[in-house]
Amino acid sequence: MLRNHLNQRVEADKDFRWRGGDVSRIEALSDAVFAIAIALLVVSLEVPRTFEDLLQTVQGFVAFAITLTAVISIWYGHYIYFRRYGFEDAVTIVLNAALLFVVLFYIYPLKFLATALITHGVLKRLMGFNITGHISIMPDQWPTLMIIYSAGFIALFVIFMLLYYHAYRKRADLKLNKTETYLTKSSIRSYGVLSCFGVASVMIAATDIPFNAFYAGIIYWLVGPVMTVFGMKARKRLEILREEDAADGET
Repeated sequence: MLRNHLNQRVEADKDFRWRGGDVSRIEALSDAVFAIAIALLVVSLEVPRTFEDLLQTVQGFVAFAITLTAVISIWYGHYIYFRRYGFEDAVTIVLNAALLFVVLFYIYPLKFLATALITHGVLKRLMGFNITGHISIMPDQWPTLMIIYSAGFIALFVIFMLLYYHAYRKRADLKLNKTETYLTKSSIRSYGVLSCFGVASVMIAATDIPFNAFYAGIIYWLVGPVMTVFGMKARKRLEILREEDAADGET
């Protein structure tokens, strides 16, 4: 079932007619789960009782900020999807439930990895800050950590890919124009590409090659350049489709 069509949209999504109306029960539940995920991040920060405790909390600020940014980014992608399509059917409910389950699980390995890399890797080892904390990991445990992190990464983007594929299958019911159809297909491809980075990371971490965990992590640095090129190609195609949709609207 689709909610009433709304023509409002944010500037970043100006090419899409928003079909989501009032906040549905699916979105309300999802917002509550995202709020719980953020609350779990905050609860994981112990209240400082001494000045040394305060310094330790401040030292973990970067890792906390990275994790919070990731959660908000996932929420924003979720928000855009439901504004664009306004689904409340069974397929969407199942996929959305799976997404929320992954979000609640994913924040723990993400926070642990960010803390281990930023706080102890960069600030302590590279920059020489005297940091004490509760993060402890042995060298031979890094590949397993990367596999756990990448599994959550894969699950998130595969679910988003399936959500957009569901919308693409319903494009006739949604009355998507050429631009909207292309954006839907482009989202399927982009989320598919992102999930491939996670698969590659798992495959590398599962090997016995030296520094496998390092290479499993460094592959994520390619996400930015690859998605930038992907976006540049998509924008060129969008310009053509906008003109075609504008011409169709005039006739």
